[in-house]
Amino acid sequence: MIGDIVPDKIETLDSIRDIKIIQKKRGYRFSVDALLLFSFIGIRRCTKIADFGAGSGIISVLLSKRYPESKVYAVELQKDLAGLAIKNVALNGREDRVEVIMEDIRKLPQVFKENYFDLIVSNPPFRKPKTGLLSPEEEKAIARHEIKITIDDILRVGGLILKDKGRLDLIYHPVRLVELFARMKKYQLEPKRLRFIHSREGAEAKMVLVEGVKGGRGGLRVERPLYIYDGDGGYTEEMNEIYGINKK
Repeated sequence: MIGDIVPDKIETLDSIRDIKIIQKKRGYRFSVDALLLFSFIGIRRCTKIADFGAGSGIISVLLSKRYPESKVYAVELQKDLAGLAIKNVALNGREDRVEVIMEDIRKLPQVFKENYFDLIVSNPPFRKPKTGLLSPEEEKAIARHEIKITIDDILRVGGLILKDKGRLDLIYHPVRLVELFARMKKYQLEPKRLRFIHSREGAEAKMVLVEGVKGGRGGLRVERPLYIYDGDGGYTEEMNEIYGINKK
């Protein structure tokens, strides 16, 4: 029951927007990337959603509230994170809308039929093995580096189980954007929408939000940049809205 679920000694209970999330004090914790990805999703209506690499379940829970008629499948390979996702689904009373699946994404075509999902979202690992600093904590390392799953795996599976004209939304690193587009096209996922994320005005892009449409026609819309901080070092008005902070 809601209210009966409490964090243990190695966990924290955090509030974000209109939900609560239990996370480990150490190990993988959700970042602003999850909220940026959630804010980017623009599909008007959907009934079947998959969250690839759901972590503690924040995006899945938020999506289940935005699309109350949908069924969300939160797919997470790591056992402890999947356990947290189950807790968080129950904590927010979304058991009827969100199902946590502890599974390797590459095996999902054996679980779901082709052309099944309206929407797939993912905050995937974006660093190749042996690049960047590998975290000594396994959860963080798997979340950030392509150790267990690659972007090719995500796009290949997404291309199989998305419906025709279904959407795939993800957040990724700009340095691999050309590679990302080539691989999306390989699996009939046409890049249709793009938004760069900058720490502040004048800084180079640190991340990029991308939406692809299965079997979509050519034509890419580049949206205005998203700035995280304003000139005074605080969050921009848009970031406050993304966090659900009312400044009035």
